[in-house]
Amino acid sequence: MGFARACSVALVGVEGVVVEVQADLEPGVAAFTLVGLPDKSLVESRDRVRAAVVNSGAVWPQKKLTVGLSPASVPKSGSGFDLAVASAVLGAAERIDPAMIADVVMIGELGLDGRVRPVRGVLPAVLAAAEAGYEQVVVPEQTAGEAALVPGVSVLGVRSLRQLIAVLCDEPVPDEPADGQGRPDAMLAGLMIPGTGLGTGLAPAAARGDGHRPDLADVAGQLRPRQALEVAAAGGHHLLLSGPPGAGKTMLAERLSAVLPPLTRQESLEVTAVHSVAGILPPGEPLVSRAPYCAPHHSATMQSLVGGGNGIPRPGAVSLAHRGVLFLDEAPEFSGKALDALRQPLESGHVVVARAAGVVRLPARFLMVLAANPCPCGRHTLTGAGCECPPSVVRRYQARLSGPLLDRVDLRVEVEPVDRADLLGQGGRGESTEVVAARVRGARARAAERLAGTPWTTNSEVPGHELRTRLLVAPGALAAAERDLERGILTARGLDRVLRVAWTVADLRAADRPDASDVAVALELRTGIQRGVPMGAGER
Repeated sequence: MGFARACSVALVGVEGVVVEVQADLEPGVAAFTLVGLPDKSLVESRDRVRAAVVNSGAVWPQKKLTVGLSPASVPKSGSGFDLAVASAVLGAAERIDPAMIADVVMIGELGLDGRVRPVRGVLPAVLAAAEAGYEQVVVPEQTAGEAALVPGVSVLGVRSLRQLIAVLCDEPVPDEPADGQGRPDAMLAGLMIPGTGLGTGLAPAAARGDGHRPDLADVAGQLRPRQALEVAAAGGHHLLLSGPPGAGKTMLAERLSAVLPPLTRQESLEVTAVHSVAGILPPGEPLVSRAPYCAPHHSATMQSLVGGGNGIPRPGAVSLAHRGVLFLDEAPEFSGKALDALRQPLESGHVVVARAAGVVRLPARFLMVLAANPCPCGRHTLTGAGCECPPSVVRRYQARLSGPLLDRVDLRVEVEPVDRADLLGQGGRGESTEVVAARVRGARARAAERLAGTPWTTNSEVPGHELRTRLLVAPGALAAAERDLERGILTARGLDRVLRVAWTVADLRAADRPDASDVAVALELRTGIQRGVPMGAGER
């Protein structure tokens, strides 16, 4: 009887569980049994592994073979277990030394010819292996750069099962010819899910084939919305842009991700892990360093927004926009059920999706931007534009954005139509993205210094209790906000959010703490009521 074991990783959402792949050979009729809650794609690995072993020059054992995936209570899915199953079988057949693979984590799909194909979710899988104490990982050659992002782990990238056998047996490693040039690499097909390109809004909409990067200076006029965009980026505050069609709401939202600071190392790993599992991580770019941008269509279902699907839930738009921007254009056209599902992640920074196959906790700390027209025809706020929508229709249309959802939006700005002088450039170009991003980085640095030693990094994350007890504003600065609270214009949550925005405005002008004018700016950005203060975020 022969026995050997190797290790692989089962992904549940964006978290991994190390799985021990055990192979047992016994005398009897030749058969291959796979146990341990495998899904359909994993059950089919029996045929893939057998063909790959034979085509790699090894002898398939003609005995009763049982492969167990432990722990057996954890559902396993995907084709990433192929490499570990083949190694365990070869170890049980004594083609390779079982001791060489006992503590090695192997991730990869096998082709019938023995080539090792890349799979999604390599980074979170290697992170789970490192947390479990494993130090050696074998992955497909195309994803070796992604796996090498995890510190303290020795990564071996292989192109075929033949190469892995040669390395484990200390034999000359054979050369595997690369695919022909001049056509897409078929080996990379396993990393991308069809339909997750730019057209679906699951990647930065600003990316274009000609290398052009849209700039804030391209936006004509719109001084107040531009300044609200700067405040949103500096403090991580959610933003509502309302106004008629063609005023520039989408242009502003598409330029927000470029204003955000570059991701830290930890944030990059979090974002890369989510994108790797979702299948939108571009090949050749193992680490996401810029804030992501996600703009789903208004026909998106609740499951596509918050996560879900058959079997184990998959990341939705809120997770794909983690540490970046989630832009909901034509927000009133989204279903009310889908919009209200955003309430929990807006507050907690994560989403918990419960399905029959399991409960998954997915990261979802994003900056939400809503764009809305004032009525179905969009001309309700325009003088002499001929809006024929009855008042009841306008009320119903605007009520599609529920009060509890809007209460979680810190900034609400009216985007006015662009006048002729601004459109023709007679008023001069506005500040560029580079200039605004520099101010945003400075404000973020001041907030991070103030919040050092706490679990928060931006003003939007600070709880209201801390704002009212430890981070105090200037004396008398809250007088106007307290009056609005008494009149019912602000809720208790709204007062906390006004305080957060006031701290961001103070950070943008390099002040030690907010004064009455900063609070007035925050109140105007939230309520839309003119307070008689200049709207310049970085200056008085």
